[in-house]
Amino acid sequence: MSNATTPVERALESFVLALGRRNASAHTIKAYRTDLAGFAEFVGPEELSALDHALLRAYIAHLYERGLGKTSVARALSSLRSFFKWMGREGMIEANPALLVSAPKLPKRLPRVPTMEEMSLVLDADMPEEATFAERDRLILELLYGCGIRNSELTGISLEDVDRKQARILVRGKGKKQRLVPFGEAAQEAMDEYLPRRGQVLERNRHLQETALMVNQRGTRLTSRSVGRIVKAIAVARGLPAEVHPHTLRHAFGTHMLEEGADLRAIQELLGHERLSTTQRYTQLTTRQVLEVYDRTHPRAK
Repeated sequence: MSNATTPVERALESFVLALGRRNASAHTIKAYRTDLAGFAEFVGPEELSALDHALLRAYIAHLYERGLGKTSVARALSSLRSFFKWMGREGMIEANPALLVSAPKLPKRLPRVPTMEEMSLVLDADMPEEATFAERDRLILELLYGCGIRNSELTGISLEDVDRKQARILVRGKGKKQRLVPFGEAAQEAMDEYLPRRGQVLERNRHLQETALMVNQRGTRLTSRSVGRIVKAIAVARGLPAEVHPHTLRHAFGTHMLEEGADLRAIQELLGHERLSTTQRYTQLTTRQVLEVYDRTHPRAK
């Protein structure tokens, strides 16, 4: 929004610059810019002092009229709240009207997590023909499921981050926070098979000085989008649902550890959750599974 002309557009431009100074990711900045540009267009030349809760409610109603669903509206309101909170800190507005606007109630959808047996079928078998770089693709699955790391954390790993003697990886999570994540024998074996193949790829591309652990066939760092395609293709080839994606394996990691008796706070540390309440979602998952087993098997439940 380089041609900012209205008060809201100018404030939005300053807000986006502030996000950049706080090392927000390009994806986050783009999402805020998209959400808030629509609001700036809606309010037009209004002064910042005229932005009250009635105007915000009118904008929310406008989004519903455009056919947006509750999830999209909730995201737009979340962006507005962050924007107004920032303007308040900067002294641009006296009060935050976004606090007076209620977010739409969203249905709580718990993701369908593959069972331990399903994950074993995927990981213990040979990689399917859909895996174009079998050694690398197996390591991708072993690290996503075996360590519970995020897709972006996986693609951000460099060789120097891997301590093979201690069997742990330095992972950079959200907000540039770092944590050490252990990996098991299966991931160690997958790494032993992959690293020589990685070396061969880089040997064919000697002009590159790539430090990434995960590389593509051209010898450059693998992208999160590519990881998503790889995981989906292998999962579907092994009979898992088409909606499986890298975050599904992270959910499976947390759920299966909890089912096997792991402490919730230990899982929180491994997953890099800032709040324990985020990790407690896995308690909901396992509770649901217990109820399903009860309904299916107990004679008095039928």
